[in-house]
Amino acid sequence: MTRIRIEGLLAAFPKLVGTGKQHTYVETENVRYVYQPIEALYLLLVTNKNSNILEDLETLRLLSKLVPEYSYSLDEEGICKHAFELIFAFDEVISLGHKENVTVAQVKQYCEMESHEEKLHKLVLQSKINETKDVMKRKASEIDKSKIEKNRGDKGGFGPLQSMGSGRIENSFSDLSISSSGTGFGSGSGFGLTSDVDSFATKSKGRPTSSATAPPKGLGMKLGKSQRTNQFLESLKAEGEVILEDVQPKLSQSRVSAPPPTDPITLTVEEKLNVTLKRDGGVSNFDVQGTLSLQILNQEDGHIQVQVQTGDNQAVSFKTHPNMNKELFANDYILGLKDPNRPFPTGQASDAAGVGLLKWRMQSTDESMVPLTINCWPSSSGNETYVSIEYEASSMFDLQNVVISVPLPALREAPSVRQIDGEWRYDSRNSILEWSVLLIDNSNRSGSMEFVVPLADSSVFFPISVRFMATDTFSDLKVTNIIPLKGGNPPKFAQRTQLITDSYQVV
Repeated sequence: MTRIRIEGLLAAFPKLVGTGKQHTYVETENVRYVYQPIEALYLLLVTNKNSNILEDLETLRLLSKLVPEYSYSLDEEGICKHAFELIFAFDEVISLGHKENVTVAQVKQYCEMESHEEKLHKLVLQSKINETKDVMKRKASEIDKSKIEKNRGDKGGFGPLQSMGSGRIENSFSDLSISSSGTGFGSGSGFGLTSDVDSFATKSKGRPTSSATAPPKGLGMKLGKSQRTNQFLESLKAEGEVILEDVQPKLSQSRVSAPPPTDPITLTVEEKLNVTLKRDGGVSNFDVQGTLSLQILNQEDGHIQVQVQTGDNQAVSFKTHPNMNKELFANDYILGLKDPNRPFPTGQASDAAGVGLLKWRMQSTDESMVPLTINCWPSSSGNETYVSIEYEASSMFDLQNVVISVPLPALREAPSVRQIDGEWRYDSRNSILEWSVLLIDNSNRSGSMEFVVPLADSSVFFPISVRFMATDTFSDLKVTNIIPLKGGNPPKFAQRTQLITDSYQVV
């Protein structure tokens, strides 16, 4: 089977599955797809129609047991991180298109088989590396010693004493005393010792010292950038390049936007939005994935339960953590551990991840659910292309830090922006025009921008990427109360809520 054939089969699978179906297989004219959902992904087995579907389901169940053994995080990032381990494990289960009679324990044992020759080779290689490092350290110390000796000799004066005799030292001091008595402290030449000190150093080593004459101007140590470097940076800034100055290290953007928690208990509601819009209108993909995470600073606050309240959005499907009491959440919307005597784990204030309690997901093809739509209208006239872009924001959210990135053809200079609601910046290196709006609320639910570039094809201005954030979510999940299991007053808690874009494009 060729690679193109495999890619075609995989590309056709999402269109055949759909949403809301309870079947575990889909048949086409030539092949059968046997699949099983795992979190937000699908475990897929492609067979021909003559294959025994019962055996295929058994194979699929065995593969689904192997996935969490090698990837603790069942999302796309975790699967990609352990891709090779999963491939090796799957290869032990399926050989030449047929299932092997193995168990999960046997597969793990086969994949962990160790080679004595390989261990020996690694030990020999490591010993050679350590020996080379020792030789390198000895050579470096010898070079440092030789540099120190050379510097002592260059400085003159009392440098290597074996290079001068006692008689020459006495003569030098006698010359020094005569000069000091003959010149005095009040003469016009100053203290009166410079010339004889020079002669003393010259006699001792036969070369002038560096302290005898002042160094020429411009050769000393400089702090900061040279004038030529500054001119070069200024020219780059004039062309639209972003220059990063040498400044003290600062906190990353995520840390600045989300400072470390100071409350005893912090609950974070975060939703990531993946949207693909069609340039002619309509929604190609709309997917929202949300998480509720808990962070506890003190161990004495670990014996708790979390009371939550969900919104009226029926399209959101919730899924609790495997350690959570599912019946308690289904009946009373309370998140608590299956074992009430077991406390929640605690973390330091710098640990911003927290413990995941709840996940949810929402998919839709309804364009009214999209928080921000983009319309792009390129039109050519003569040797120029006029591009008009407008945005329309839904009244569901107030969007913050909105940035709309439009790709442009390769240009010699920045595009001519005729009209804009907001601010713009041209990234000449990546040939991208960024349209920034600090806040979109009821006062500016729609806006537009118009710019002109040399004649170009309309497909050059796509895909358009968008990023923003909001303090409201689609699930409208709220934490209403913290229930202490050991009595006493409920501990103080804080809730953080944000909606961010993971991938938001117009194609």
